[in-house]
Amino acid sequence: MFVQTVENLLKEALHQRPDLFLIDFSISNDNGIKIVIDGDQGVSVEDCMFISRSIEHNLDREQHDFSLQVMSAGATAPLVNKRQYKKHINRTLGLKTNDEKIEGVLTRATDETITLEWKVREPKPIGKGKVTVKKQANIAYDDIVEAKVMIKF
Repeated sequence: MFVQTVENLLKEALHQRPDLFLIDFSISNDNGIKIVIDGDQGVSVEDCMFISRSIEHNLDREQHDFSLQVMSAGATAPLVNKRQYKKHINRTLGLKTNDEKIEGVLTRATDETITLEWKVREPKPIGKGKVTVKKQANIAYDDIVEAKVMIKF
């Protein structure tokens, strides 16, 4: 009953803010509610407060003893939602598939695949030395084991 009430309040809050979307939601045995959100334009403290208030102000503390955490996905968290890929176009991703690891710039994200581009040094076809070659790969979401935004300083 408590879980369903919290889920309904969360769905309503996200319905009011279509720019935000859910990454993770859990309720522990001791009613510890943990919500991780992301947004098409990122997540601000005010966004977390909006979700928190939408839930907390509609639950009776006399009836349910609970704790509530609402947070953003974070810069180093793996991408888990297709909407996250779309907001990171033109950023460098570190990506693992079942076959390989790739680090490249995300240039496109559709509903089925993403496109990564990167440069590698390869031996010249003729003669000595190496040449820089631009590579590109279209990767289906189903083939992605893990993807993270690479933060460069």
